[in-house]
Amino acid sequence: MQVTDCTAKNTTSTEADPAAVIRALQAEVASLQQQLDWFKRQLFGRKSEKRIIDNPDQLDLGALLGDTPAPTEPEPTEEITYRRRKRKQRNADDVTDSGLRFGPDVPIEVIELSAPQLNGPEADQYEVIDTKISRRLAQRPGSYVVLEYRRPVLRHKPGRHLMEVPAPSAVFEGSLADVSLLAGILVDKFCYHLPLYRQHQRLKDAGITLSRSTLTNYVQRSIELLEPIVDAQWRHILQSRVLAMDETPIKAGRKKKGQMQSTWYWPIYGEDDELCFTWSSSRGSAHIEQQLKSFAGVLLSDGYAAYDRYAKNKPQITQAQCWAHTRRYFERAQKSDPLAQEALTLIGGLYRVEQQIREKGLEGQKKLDYRSRHALPIFEAFFAWCHQQRQRMDLVNTDPLAKALVYADNHREQLKIYLGDPEVPIDTNHLERALRVIPMGRKNWLFCWSEVGAKHVGIIQSLLTTCRLHNVDPYTYLVDVLQRVALHPARDVEELTPRCWKEHFAANPLRSDLEHVH
Repeated sequence: MQVTDCTAKNTTSTEADPAAVIRALQAEVASLQQQLDWFKRQLFGRKSEKRIIDNPDQLDLGALLGDTPAPTEPEPTEEITYRRRKRKQRNADDVTDSGLRFGPDVPIEVIELSAPQLNGPEADQYEVIDTKISRRLAQRPGSYVVLEYRRPVLRHKPGRHLMEVPAPSAVFEGSLADVSLLAGILVDKFCYHLPLYRQHQRLKDAGITLSRSTLTNYVQRSIELLEPIVDAQWRHILQSRVLAMDETPIKAGRKKKGQMQSTWYWPIYGEDDELCFTWSSSRGSAHIEQQLKSFAGVLLSDGYAAYDRYAKNKPQITQAQCWAHTRRYFERAQKSDPLAQEALTLIGGLYRVEQQIREKGLEGQKKLDYRSRHALPIFEAFFAWCHQQRQRMDLVNTDPLAKALVYADNHREQLKIYLGDPEVPIDTNHLERALRVIPMGRKNWLFCWSEVGAKHVGIIQSLLTTCRLHNVDPYTYLVDVLQRVALHPARDVEELTPRCWKEHFAANPLRSDLEHVH
């Protein structure tokens, strides 16, 4: 966000129209105040975009559309000043604490408690008739295990020659790392954002001496082994008819002494819930051209001008606009101009229609028909309201509301695309949720030391984020794939992408030898 200089503007026509100058200065002050409020919200405020719908002062959408009768006065009812709390019935068969829930894969250690009465002089006076079970959640500190393979050396008696049982093959020839360690390092760093130096400290605390450069080498070699899988996933994503695309910054490589270079990830979300993080050293449209040169379909994005330049004069590309980004402009303008609340109410109506579609489970033509009947009138009412507001004489171009109105009008056709295509989402929120791994990582490992490192982060996050989208455990997936990729036919590498792996190998994945040790 850029801070404007209100002292350098509106100084030429002071004598001609003082009232206009005053309005312009007031608009500048409002704009600066809006920017200050935005910075405060980023530091201290509530960032969720969910609206509180139980507000009695909230505008009524039906009243704005003019097709809802006025509400009738409710009949007077007796007010209850207290509520008696019902006593919770305890189920005799419920032997677990109601606050502790866990799946079948969670290990249970059984501790048998003995009754002193059964060991005393009157033990024969007692008998066990039932067992009560109570459970507590416990934790083991992160631990490491050294697998010691004891391989017998044999001597052939007649031939008198020696032979030994070969060591099990490792992911990397001659490596001291089991596949469980490689997968654990990747998951800790890229799923739980634990930098390698902290993992190195944890190893040291566990009594294991291993250099940090060795950990870095393990990460780099593992990701390079996985790169063909991401390439196969990327080729499948480009076959989608609808893509969502966004960009997020990352510091990577040294620009000069003491300063890192600003680079960008461009996450692209395909129809089959697959995501790839492409990387570029710039934020220009050239990267979009390069990545999507073979794509034909609908591209859903925000209002960044690079997407407009890319889609211009490309008949095979239909550009759709994200409603969430449009809404944010009006949300920022709400404090300086309360009338922005009307726009938020209308946009909220569009989202309620989408919620009803999800609740009804509508797809295809039924989904399109429902949008046409319920969302299209709200869409038309929203832009009629925008046109009406732009006629106001007191609204200057620097007002936050004026900027929101211009943004919406400039993207009207792109905002309407989703109403005519049931496969196009209303916004890119599904993509923004998936790309959070990059901002979360930046808070921990801060930057990528080199541009190659930034590309490696994009490769591994493409797989791990897609695992999350398909409810695949990242650790189980990596343990299997790191062992399988060297043996799998190159022509069938797509089978190792999380989407296909779940179907082909999830039922019986390859395990580490660690899991066979009792």
